[in-house]
Amino acid sequence: MSADPAAPTSGARAYPSSPDEEARRRTLESGVANRDCDAEPIHIPGGIQPHGYLLSVSDDLGILQASDNLATLIGEPVETLLGKPLSALLGVPAAERVAHAVATAKLDQAPLYLGVAGNPLHESATAGPEQFDITIHRHDDNLIVELEVASHRTGDTFASMYPLARTFTRSLQDVATVDELARLAVHEVRAITGFGRVMLYRFDEEGRSHVLAEDRDEHYASFLNQFFPASDIPRQARALYLRNRIRLVANVDYQPARLVPPVNPVTGRPTDLTYATLRSFSPVHLEYMRNMGTHASMSVSIVVRGQLWGLISCHDHDPRLVPFEVRMAVEHLGNILSLQIEAKEERAESNYLQTLRRTMARLIGTMGEHENFVVALGAAPDDMLCFASSGGAAIVVDDKVTLIGATPDEDTVRALAQWLAGSTSGVYATDTLPKVWPRAAQHADTACGVLAVPVSQIFRNYLLWFRPEVMRTIEWAGEPVKLRAADGANAPRTDFSPWLETIRDHSATWRAVEIEIANEFRAAMLNIVLRRAEEMAQLATELARANKELEAFSYSVSHDLRAPLRHIAGYGDLLREQEGERMSDRSQRFLNNMLQSARFAGTLVDDLLTFSQMGRAALRPGAVDLNQLVSSVVGEFGPETAGRDVEWVIGALPSVMADATFLQLALRNLVSNAVKYTRTRESAKIEIFADTTATEHIIGVRDNGVGFDMKYVGKLFGVFQRLHRAEEFDGTGIGLANVRRIVERHDGRTWAEGRVDEGAVFYFSLPLVFRTETGARQKPRAAPDNSSKPDHA
Repeated sequence: MSADPAAPTSGARAYPSSPDEEARRRTLESGVANRDCDAEPIHIPGGIQPHGYLLSVSDDLGILQASDNLATLIGEPVETLLGKPLSALLGVPAAERVAHAVATAKLDQAPLYLGVAGNPLHESATAGPEQFDITIHRHDDNLIVELEVASHRTGDTFASMYPLARTFTRSLQDVATVDELARLAVHEVRAITGFGRVMLYRFDEEGRSHVLAEDRDEHYASFLNQFFPASDIPRQARALYLRNRIRLVANVDYQPARLVPPVNPVTGRPTDLTYATLRSFSPVHLEYMRNMGTHASMSVSIVVRGQLWGLISCHDHDPRLVPFEVRMAVEHLGNILSLQIEAKEERAESNYLQTLRRTMARLIGTMGEHENFVVALGAAPDDMLCFASSGGAAIVVDDKVTLIGATPDEDTVRALAQWLAGSTSGVYATDTLPKVWPRAAQHADTACGVLAVPVSQIFRNYLLWFRPEVMRTIEWAGEPVKLRAADGANAPRTDFSPWLETIRDHSATWRAVEIEIANEFRAAMLNIVLRRAEEMAQLATELARANKELEAFSYSVSHDLRAPLRHIAGYGDLLREQEGERMSDRSQRFLNNMLQSARFAGTLVDDLLTFSQMGRAALRPGAVDLNQLVSSVVGEFGPETAGRDVEWVIGALPSVMADATFLQLALRNLVSNAVKYTRTRESAKIEIFADTTATEHIIGVRDNGVGFDMKYVGKLFGVFQRLHRAEEFDGTGIGLANVRRIVERHDGRTWAEGRVDEGAVFYFSLPLVFRTETGARQKPRAAPDNSSKPDHA
């Protein structure tokens, strides 16, 4: 099926709105017909329109093929021309001009106008014209010469082009938008050509057409603002419009002039007439014109950025042969219009892009003021929504969702992020989300379209912008279906009366510049995240170095202080033994206080030394039977619990991979706490239990002691943190810190639960598979001092 000047297009998405079986059948048949139309070889029709003549000639200008209507011109069968030189038909001067052009000009896919030539056969032929307009071009190894009856007599064929086009060219300075350009263009083209109706329409990405402007006589039906289906101009017809910028059907009822012979004797295949002005049209297209009441048509291509943007389409109820120079003027006008449309679109897109960049700059600036980019973006809701002209936005980081504006609920957004991670890559945009992700159909009022920007190379972290459904009604120029004829052949549409359709499940389309700026924003975000990660890595390195230095310092100080403190305690004891009877009560009280403080300081130093050893000594993992280890630890507290009512409940415990010495110290600290903080209970109960999940062992120590307030739970495992007064319960406040350090070095975790006066439970976990420490410390370690007895630190 051939191209039709009346088939425009737009960005509308249209789907048959009638759900009945007949509509579905016609839609299916339309798809089959469209495929047939797309396959029709319209570039090799085998003939031309009879208002001109066509020759295929060899490189030495011998005639290889000729249109059969030349028989009327020469007064004898056209076969008599075959094999003769071109000069036999055009005369020597015109043939020499052709030969010179062949030798010097670029003719491939670029028809060249050679001017007017007289007809040397005019005197002898009974019906020949006096002069021809001659154009030549080369394509598919064919040199093609076209002749059209000249309507002018002067040597300057294009003398009238400037006055025909200058009004339009000067008026371009006064218009600012594409729609204004379109209205100006149809008015000028109709004034130049005299057609009864001139339309300008634009193609969308699927080949549909939208009539943007129209100038017509009152006797012609209006198609302004209506849509034409893509099937009216199949793909290969649009490809021809991109190559050959102007096409004319002078009389829809013409009888094609066939090429003789039908196959080029040199190439051995039908002659490709893609660039021939006189190329004959598909019979289906001609029938389409008749169905519209159109007997003559002309189309001018509008090409923007190398793509077929749209067409200027001219219709007339009567046959109309447009003179060659007028066609050239209109083609020139089409080229100027194409450049102007490109310039105005690029300016509009550039201005919008700059607006988006300014918004992006503000967002990046806001992120620079916050450590957390989620907090930063959430603090700028207006800029977030303005950035993508959206109704709502969402930030999904580590499965946590932050919502801005009108969006689906958190669970839906989280599920959408999971779908995007598995089904898309890079920046993704769609204006029909319910069609690709059906769950969105429940949220069409907020998320019919989505723009998704991943901000991580690894995790499902996204910035999402949402657009709601934009329900609209469009007017088609006839119902957008194509039927087959009774014999199964393609049949053109016969009805062009307005046909309304409601479009659902579509949001406003995402513009190219919005996708572009989203990619820029993603790059900026990744740079920020990477820079923050580098800063955190540097900080972690510095902290690790500081921790090592602190560990070394605490180890050295603790080690050096042990001896003086023991000396103080030892000499104090000697003093009390030897001089105690001669000392006053006051002096004895001072001495006892000194000895008590010295021993507490000694215990504190021992605990600090043990704590520093936690980070310096290498782990020596092995299989540890927790049942045996717990039994041994509990046995150590026999003397301390003697005379108390203590119930021990020890469940079945697993074997784990761990450093037995360190693990024993951790359990000793937890059991010591339980024993200490149940001291005020008449009947104490201490439970030790375990559970195993798919990834870890969880061990717990529960007591019915004094408990603690959960608002202080974050302090429990810190160094020197105490929740009870030293006068009530002794301790240094380091024990639980030791537990946490031991467990974390085993790649586990610690936590606790408690209620005041109702008891507490302390948990720690160990992974099922022991992971060797990176850069494990290799220094030998001294055995931890078992005298450390931590508290609710």
